[in-house]
Amino acid sequence: MTNRVVLIGHPVAHSFSGAMQQAAFDALGIDARYELWDRRQIDLADAIAELRGDDFLGANVTIPHKEHVVPLVDRLTDDAAATGAVNVISREGKKLIGHNTDVAGFRAALDKVVGKQKMPRHAVVLGAGGASRAVVSALIGEGFQRIVIFNRHLHRAEGLVRHFGRSAAHMDLRAMPWHESVLEAELSKTKVLVNATAVGMAPGETPVPAELLPPDLFVIDLIYNPPVTQLLKDATSARDTVLGGELMLLGQGARAFELWTGKPAPVEVMQAELDRTREHGLRQIPVDMGPGGTAGGSGAVEGTAGGTAAGRPA
Repeated sequence: MTNRVVLIGHPVAHSFSGAMQQAAFDALGIDARYELWDRRQIDLADAIAELRGDDFLGANVTIPHKEHVVPLVDRLTDDAAATGAVNVISREGKKLIGHNTDVAGFRAALDKVVGKQKMPRHAVVLGAGGASRAVVSALIGEGFQRIVIFNRHLHRAEGLVRHFGRSAAHMDLRAMPWHESVLEAELSKTKVLVNATAVGMAPGETPVPAELLPPDLFVIDLIYNPPVTQLLKDATSARDTVLGGELMLLGQGARAFELWTGKPAPVEVMQAELDRTREHGLRQIPVDMGPGGTAGGSGAVEGTAGGTAAGRPA
């Protein structure tokens, strides 16, 4: 029996996770197939219930379902409970376990961009979705003392702050309205800027105007396609240290592979497939559109901003 792993989101057609994970399964001779499931929120509960079948190893969960899936699994790991978001589901018998491997993935990215320098203590985070929750959780764990969340809809950022109220009681965690003057003022006082939104996938698009970027920031953009976003180009011009989202994608994906298979992930194989995909485009993977949908194919480029799962860690 061929085992199955699925990516559940809306949309999913252009995610890099399928190519990366399928290459890992094939390299280790694991009889498993990675599938793309495009599911609306109304169909999410049925999709999660289907994972209890004996042929499933588990799933990735991506935008916009990372928070919605939390009450649908049987148990949460500490990182998933802390963030209130799930990006990986594994199985223990018929039980579904919700994990958040984005936290460890972001922590690795943060360590990479900071390098041997002393870890900063102030950060600005753009976005208030599942990816942002993983970022904030990691920053709290790293001992940051001030984190400011900007989101187009302020109430979403305020909800994130409330979620972390207890674990962040020792520090200054706050939501602010996304106005350029407010953002500029906060960027002048911080050392770390993280883009956890989908803004920046389209050519020339950026969440932060170039003139607002001061020098000597550590800038992390969770978008991995394009590998160098306009934000990262502008930050480089401003003499900032920058990193794109591929390291986080690889790190969270490797941990997910280990949770599904119980085997060490072939990280070099996964990295090579990401390199191949970036250079030559995605392999054609059918998309299961679910109830009332029609199957589609994946394209060679990621989707655009505005809530798409494409170009962001699964």
